[in-house]
Amino acid sequence: MKKFIALIMTISLFSFILSGCSMDSGIENNDSKGDKTIGLSISTLNNPFFVSVRDGVKNAAEKEGIALNIADAQNDSAKQINDIDDLIQRGVSILIINPVDSAAISSAVEAANSANIPVITLDRSADSGKVEALVASDNIKGGEMAAEYIINALGENAKVAELEGIPGASATRERGEGFHKLADEKLDIVAKQAADFDRTKGLTVAENILQGHSDVQAIFAQNDEMALGAVEAAQAAGKDIIIVGFDGNEDGMKAVKDGRMAATIAQQPELMGELSVKTAVKVLNGDKVDEKVPVELKLVE
Repeated sequence: MKKFIALIMTISLFSFILSGCSMDSGIENNDSKGDKTIGLSISTLNNPFFVSVRDGVKNAAEKEGIALNIADAQNDSAKQINDIDDLIQRGVSILIINPVDSAAISSAVEAANSANIPVITLDRSADSGKVEALVASDNIKGGEMAAEYIINALGENAKVAELEGIPGASATRERGEGFHKLADEKLDIVAKQAADFDRTKGLTVAENILQGHSDVQAIFAQNDEMALGAVEAAQAAGKDIIIVGFDGNEDGMKAVKDGRMAATIAQQPELMGELSVKTAVKVLNGDKVDEKVPVELKLVE
């Protein structure tokens, strides 16, 4: 009986260990026959824009015959750092990182540097650590384009509110910088507040702004998700105001086409993902790459 109980306990322990090893680490594996592996850490897959970026990376990796591991940080900097540590432990050949927060990601970039794993940043930069290349749109220029559109539509001194992205993200800083280059001189910015690139938060923040500033004529949202939240807030308040977004995701483009949003500064997320893989392959082959790989912006109205 003792031997039988011991055997059962051994089997149970072995099964537990196996189950622990097979638990979902949150990293999606897309293997290929290649001997190189890209580790992709993406800020969130709860945003259609970054789903398109991910798809661009996946399609390009498949064409290049290179394996791909994908981790969704779920807009959590701590989780992203843990995900990247996991990717480093797996021995990926190169990392493509779309940071949640440009400052917080620096320690993960430096960890990759210490492990001799090259890093490419995607859409957002890292504040420190060695990065081979940044693949991104010119966010400063995009912010300027948004301000210019509002000035042309409403004239100077129009009363405008701004919905900002995640504090600490380079895209938030840069889009804001570009917008304020023109807006501070030619528009009356009555309010600005972070809504973290999130549609629900965009709705709540826009509602509060419209309640406190009934004379707002336009809203610039630093991404389409927040802009779509602002559209709902304006409709609920019975206000006909100009709302300009940024990204050009599917829902944003449809809202512009339907006349619910005035315009969006459209990026090309799938192309961005594709270019990050092509840049990664060049780095792995020992080829020289540019520090910045630009992706063209378009005003859609």
